[in-house]
Amino acid sequence: MHRTRPKSPSMPFGRLALACSIAAIAMAHVESAEAGCSDDPGPRVNWTGCSKARRMLAGDDLTGSILSKAALGASDFAGSTMVGAKLDEAEVTRTRFEGANLSHADFTKAVGWRANFTKANLSKAIFIGADMSRSGFVQANLSGANLRKSELNRSDFTGADLTGVDLSRAELARVTFTKAKVPGVNFGYSNLSRANLANLDLNAADLTGAYLFLTQLTGTNLSGVKGLTQAQIDIACGDASTKLPQDLTTPKTWPCAVEPE
Repeated sequence: MHRTRPKSPSMPFGRLALACSIAAIAMAHVESAEAGCSDDPGPRVNWTGCSKARRMLAGDDLTGSILSKAALGASDFAGSTMVGAKLDEAEVTRTRFEGANLSHADFTKAVGWRANFTKANLSKAIFIGADMSRSGFVQANLSGANLRKSELNRSDFTGADLTGVDLSRAELARVTFTKAKVPGVNFGYSNLSRANLANLDLNAADLTGAYLFLTQLTGTNLSGVKGLTQAQIDIACGDASTKLPQDLTTPKTWPCAVEPE
């Protein structure tokens, strides 16, 4: 005699959705508890998703701290030690990092308009997809840093060390690079429209596909750059002191007319 196998009891869809919601809320509470938002600042502190805006943390040791998705706007981290800190997706608008040690720090997809990184150590830091528009990196050390696909429009890199920095596919409109060190910088497919690269030595830099509309190249050494084409030069702004690769010629439109700010 054939016997029908009994069916396993099933949960109605509504109850299943409710159970999933409860589980998600429980997980959120677990993460919040693990974050330790009330913990004092210190090495490896976990402030994931915490609100720490307008905090005075200058000079603190936050080595290896986890500040992912934290609200840190207008806080003061000047002179702090934040080696290897995780600030991915953090909000750091108008936050002060002057002179801070942020070597190997992770700012992936962080948002920080007008953040101040003056004289900070950002060697090998990660800013992939971050929005740091109008921020200051004056005399900062960014050697070996990864700023691929970041938004840095109108930021200031005066005197910064950009040795080996990856700025490929970055938004760099009107960025100032006055007296910056730029050996081996990768500007591939970045937007450098109206950026100031005047008087820099760009030997070994990669400009493949970069958009150079009205980019200031007066006195710039481009003789050894990679990927530069005549079409790019034709829309840029240089003069007789600009050194071009041997296969490119000085456009008749140089020098460009002075543009109003």
